[in-house]
Amino acid sequence: MLTTTTVTKAAGAILGAFLFFLLAGWAGAALFAVGGGEHGAEEEGEAVAMMTAAPGGVGGESAGAATAEAAPAVVLGEGDAAKGEKVFGKCKACHKVDGKNATGPHLDGVVGRPIGSVADFAYSDAFKSHGDNWTLEHLDNYLANPKEYIPGNKMSFAGLPKPEDRANVIAYLQSLAH
Repeated sequence: MLTTTTVTKAAGAILGAFLFFLLAGWAGAALFAVGGGEHGAEEEGEAVAMMTAAPGGVGGESAGAATAEAAPAVVLGEGDAAKGEKVFGKCKACHKVDGKNATGPHLDGVVGRPIGSVADFAYSDAFKSHGDNWTLEHLDNYLANPKEYIPGNKMSFAGLPKPEDRANVIAYLQSLAH
């Protein structure tokens, strides 16, 4: 029999489940960047310009040529370190900037440092064999999609799909240089 108590309990359970899934979705979105990257990105020197093409029509019938709107160029090395420190919050679960290793190697002084060179950190074979230094370009490409840029590395982070977030994080990391 449906009593007021039974209806209240059922409504509470449904609303509670909805609230749980809503909060879990927000928490997941805050912790992990999910996306397929940016379409139309072109690298020119140290600048990454973003272009977004407008659709040309439906079913192949174009009403005119597709147009492109230029987004502001993001210049590596000229990001906002304060904004980068906020975005770096996503990295703090595994990385420190105080010279001590955590799940990942410490990242203070990473700009210009040889890749896979932090003492007392157990790098994957992919990092050990990569070679080169962490240039602005290497950092930008790696932060965009770590698994794709250095296949076989152990980092589970999906990456930072927004060029401005990457530029800001790189500016923050540059500010930590010894």
